[in-house]
Amino acid sequence: MIARKPEWLKVKLPSGDNYERLRGIVKERGLHTVCQEAMCPNIAECWGVGTGTFMILGATCTRGCRFCNVKTGLPNPVDPLEAYKLARSIEDLGLNYAVITCVDRDDLPDGGAAAMAAAIRAIRARTPHVKVEVLTSDYRGDEAALRVVIDAVPDVYAHNIETTRALTRSVRDRRCGYDQSLHVLANAKAMRPEMFTKSSIMLGLGETDDDVLHTARDLRGAGVDIITFGQYLQPTKKHLNVVEFVTPEKFAWFAAQVKPMGFHQVVSGPLVRSSYHAEQAFATML
Repeated sequence: MIARKPEWLKVKLPSGDNYERLRGIVKERGLHTVCQEAMCPNIAECWGVGTGTFMILGATCTRGCRFCNVKTGLPNPVDPLEAYKLARSIEDLGLNYAVITCVDRDDLPDGGAAAMAAAIRAIRARTPHVKVEVLTSDYRGDEAALRVVIDAVPDVYAHNIETTRALTRSVRDRRCGYDQSLHVLANAKAMRPEMFTKSSIMLGLGETDDDVLHTARDLRGAGVDIITFGQYLQPTKKHLNVVEFVTPEKFAWFAAQVKPMGFHQVVSGPLVRSSYHAEQAFATML
């Protein structure tokens, strides 16, 4: 077990006029942002360029992955006004790019797909200029549920594979599968080929370099356009220990190895999270 974080993982407290303005609105409205809940180190930078990440379908997950700090249990019923409230909040915050993620909802017949689709459509109706990225569960591999989300036309569809094949069983909930995640990403791309697809890998859990590169190749083989690499950080003592703090140089090495595979965007660094620099995926298309 590694006790202390290295210098490259130490960041300054968030600040800045735009950050303070957005924080005030979020607090006043009682909004739920992953940026704050996960204590993301990039919050000021992302909010500064008009990007925010929101979690829908409540704050209780039906799965219990060993790296995640979201509460596990029986969730509350879905708020029928959630999509409206979310869209209004995004408009009031003046965002340009919204990432909508969710807890796993295995208690719902569609895994929460209809609620995610409703959120996309509500944002589109109120703020059509906002780019919408969704980060979803695997919907238990249900293609019909996935199609409900894809038919709502998100700009980016993301589903995180999280780790390598060898570590999946020890890191993720038993209902999550490496191949299932690949199939979900491949099916999403097949349903709407012009849409960006995206996935993320955590490093520092004991993975080998070869396994990380193999995972990247598997993701590219599933048609994934955007890949991110970030450092796993243990949220509490009850969660998996950090095996290694990967150096910035090693993150740069992974990026150099992966870029030739044909990804549209590769974002790799110790402080990178799945929505970091999300808005930049469209920069090369202007």
